[in-house]
Amino acid sequence: MKHFVFLLSLLFAFSSVQAEELKLLNPEQLQSIQTQQSPLIVDVRTPAEWQATGIIPNSHKLQGFDSNGQFDAVKWTAELEKLKTSPDQAVILVCRSGNRSGKIGDILVKQGQQNIYHLQNGIQGWIQTGHPVQAE
Repeated sequence: MKHFVFLLSLLFAFSSVQAEELKLLNPEQLQSIQTQQSPLIVDVRTPAEWQATGIIPNSHKLQGFDSNGQFDAVKWTAELEKLKTSPDQAVILVCRSGNRSGKIGDILVKQGQQNIYHLQNGIQGWIQTGHPVQAE
């Protein structure tokens, strides 16, 4: 009986711990975070996409998926870590529409990374709401 109570209390303790999850930001929330913190904004699109629309000012270009749709999580995460100024720095991922940034964000969260966000509707949503881009 003692063992059962102990196991039950362990189960309760672990079930009450909240798992980190990918957070979704709209353009206004991203702008707010930019003024309150120093987040790392990472544009995961392709060079052709950066050229076509420009990028969010002060963001870093780090292509996510290759032309075959493959994502090398180990290599990409190593490059991401080089860009971070601190281990707990907020990372905001941006793609064209929010799809790729969401996939990469989910991978990062599953790796145990915290403070991971992605931009709702991607750069398209950013531009449609009148926010500035910087030419590439």
